[in-house]
Amino acid sequence: MPDSLHLLSLIAFSPLLGVLILLFVPKDQGFWIKTIAIITTLIPLGLSAWLYAAFNQQVAGMQFKEELGWIQVPLNHEANGLNQLTSFFFEFKYMMAVDGLSLPLVFLTALVAAMAALASVYIKKRWKSYYILFLLLETGMFGVFMAQDLFLFFVFFEITIIPMFFLIGIWGYMERERAANKFLIYNGVGSAIMLIAFLILVSTAGFGQISNETGTSIYYSGDIGVITSHLFETEDSYVNQTDMEGNPFYMGAGMKWTLFIMLLVAFGIKLPIFPFHTWMLKVHTEAPPSIVMIHSGILLKMGAFGLIRFGILLFPQQATAWATVLAVLGVINILYGAILAFVQKDFKLVLAYSSISHMGIVLLGIAAFNTIGMEGAIFQLVSHGLISALMFLLVGAIYERTKTTILDELGGLARTVPFISGILLVSGMASLGLPGLSGFISEFLVFVGLFQTAKILTVVGTLGVILTAVYILRGVLGITYGPSKVLPEGIRDARLVEAIPMITLVAFIVVLGIYPSVLSGPLHQTVNGFDQFIHAIAKTGG
Repeated sequence: MPDSLHLLSLIAFSPLLGVLILLFVPKDQGFWIKTIAIITTLIPLGLSAWLYAAFNQQVAGMQFKEELGWIQVPLNHEANGLNQLTSFFFEFKYMMAVDGLSLPLVFLTALVAAMAALASVYIKKRWKSYYILFLLLETGMFGVFMAQDLFLFFVFFEITIIPMFFLIGIWGYMERERAANKFLIYNGVGSAIMLIAFLILVSTAGFGQISNETGTSIYYSGDIGVITSHLFETEDSYVNQTDMEGNPFYMGAGMKWTLFIMLLVAFGIKLPIFPFHTWMLKVHTEAPPSIVMIHSGILLKMGAFGLIRFGILLFPQQATAWATVLAVLGVINILYGAILAFVQKDFKLVLAYSSISHMGIVLLGIAAFNTIGMEGAIFQLVSHGLISALMFLLVGAIYERTKTTILDELGGLARTVPFISGILLVSGMASLGLPGLSGFISEFLVFVGLFQTAKILTVVGTLGVILTAVYILRGVLGITYGPSKVLPEGIRDARLVEAIPMITLVAFIVVLGIYPSVLSGPLHQTVNGFDQFIHAIAKTGG
């Protein structure tokens, strides 16, 4: 049933329905603009929940596939031996599908976007423009996790950058323009590197030919499945039995290493991996909290998703050879982020450095190159997405009431806003990995997986968990307890529009902590298939 309804396309493009409606709503009708936008975000949330329920957990491959001819670019025939061809072209298709890796991230995107739409109650100006850009951003994020064609993936990836730039630059804080420019420069460089890598992949492993009674056509495809299969063709299966050097699928070891490093850098900027992290700090401190919810909760995960989908699965031999390097980078992220988070005086910067540290845990899970570690890495993506979104939702609520996020200026909120303080305490416990909450499950799986392959780095990495407890408790307890400092008269606790997303995010954090198979069920078959594939290719030399 979901297959026949093109459910993935409905999820991806349903936010555009809200955009279309908002275009005809007068810009001074703030109530209706907000209501329409919020209701629009609930549509993909419901559809993604249906998708999650309909997903077959016993199947490792792609499901709910959608395919449609999209772009065909004719190429010239000047090269020798091509005159006999009936056609020679680039072919890019509209191809969408999900597996156990992308499915949880699709649902996470829908959930966090809906909660961020509610949190956008703090936006004070240009509501119409804000929500139109917000919904365009949501469409781009869905497309990144669903696309099965390199060009389509790149288009959706770029769609996320443009609205994000304006959302930071127009609705952010004092240094919003500088933060937006830094975001654009770093992500633009990463996108350029990714595009070059994709073009090389399309022009080599994307090669294909079609022969029929009318003649022979040669094409270069962006189909990820075609590229993956061609990258791992054995010598005996090459077209026309030509030698490897003369084969259009052939890619030398040097080129594979070059592409792997390019993809690592491109997606490492997005993740971010140290030292490509400075742009993220500005975004976390200058963007409005509702947008940081999306940035920290979803956009950072696009970097890890791209690294796994393209860097690891397309170049497993190179990735496994660099397992120690990836693990070291993960440990650096963890310790660097945790140590600097401990000395920050702005709670937003504490959370920004905390995100760097938690993304290091993702790298450790990937570097384990086993089922447990990879499951832990993906679990961490979802868990941190929920926790960071909740944290920045609370930052917005606190700033709205006190006009500050400086730790030395905050204190005693538990007396005046006990509900917000209680939710902040729960989110802090989840962030430091308290058993029974989602953060514990993800960290436990990652460190168990890495311990099988890199015991010393595992021990060093666990120091980050201890440091996390220190800086989280310092920040949370400093805000909620102690003497009251900046508390304006008449301050009140969370309103309904704030309490709903807070309770919803806490509920998912608790459910994943108590019943992790809700997430590990869809993950297991896919991740186990990844593990077997990576090790099989690595042993044979790729």
